[in-house]
Amino acid sequence: MFPRTVQAGRNAANSAIIHNIVPRSLLSTSAVSYKAKLPHEKLRYAPKVDELKLSNYTENSQRTGVIARKKGMTGMWDEWGVRVPVTVLQLEKVQVVSIIETSNPSCARLQIGCGVRKEKNTSKPMKGHYDAHGVEPKAKLFEFPISPDAALPVGTEISAAHFVPGQLVDVTAPGLGKGFQGVMKRWGFSGGRASHGNSLAHRTPGSTGNINPGRVYPGKKMPGRMGGKNVTVIRLPVMKVDTALNCIWVKGPVPGHDEQFIKVRDSTKLIKHRLFPEGAVVPFPTYIPGQSPALPRETIAKVGGQDPLVPSSD
Repeated sequence: MFPRTVQAGRNAANSAIIHNIVPRSLLSTSAVSYKAKLPHEKLRYAPKVDELKLSNYTENSQRTGVIARKKGMTGMWDEWGVRVPVTVLQLEKVQVVSIIETSNPSCARLQIGCGVRKEKNTSKPMKGHYDAHGVEPKAKLFEFPISPDAALPVGTEISAAHFVPGQLVDVTAPGLGKGFQGVMKRWGFSGGRASHGNSLAHRTPGSTGNINPGRVYPGKKMPGRMGGKNVTVIRLPVMKVDTALNCIWVKGPVPGHDEQFIKVRDSTKLIKHRLFPEGAVVPFPTYIPGQSPALPRETIAKVGGQDPLVPSSD
């Protein structure tokens, strides 16, 4: 064995040789260099929008959605006099809060806020988030995927004129909660026999399977909490747009109770359908007062086709 002083000298010499040959960056074990190698330290992309201006809508474009409040259901009559059940959705101070950074340059996301929240009811982290973007506190926040060409500057207000009468939309909201329910209401079971000989087993699920492996499989249809989960209804036509009340009339029922926040966006799943009616002027990326053509207070969708109330010649 070498003396301790000789061994220390050899270690110092070897270290000097290694550092002269191998780059110092490859030998660094500092926290900064280690953090740069973590998988979450990826490049992030966000479209930069300096000003709000109109552009051309393409088939690959995807506009942002909005947050609306469900006001209830009513009826209206189309151009042929046929009554159509509709749900009224109102947009209350819908605004772009921030542009979310993503890892894909071809995809972007917008954070949209709706309504007004009192400052005393806003947490300090969220208050700082709103102050950083110069937007007043919102009652509800959601994110919507968009194409980079449909990005909007922070603070842009979106009105009901964002939608075109006759277009198709998808609506998403939590459905009505129905509490703890049995298998007949929750899953549509037929129940037990109603004849004599059946003792307190009219609405029971019956056998739930064998005793091996002695447990209940995940997803087994049994009694439990029903409703209260997000429901999406696709391809609902917009029957009317009211620019004065900032409301849109959507054909058919919409999930959720009255005054529920509803996410409304352009339909994404199209099968033998057109997203917008033929010849419609699509406000892209959104309706801009002063740049987009002026609209009347109410714009009603045209159903077209043959009058259904007149018998055919066949």
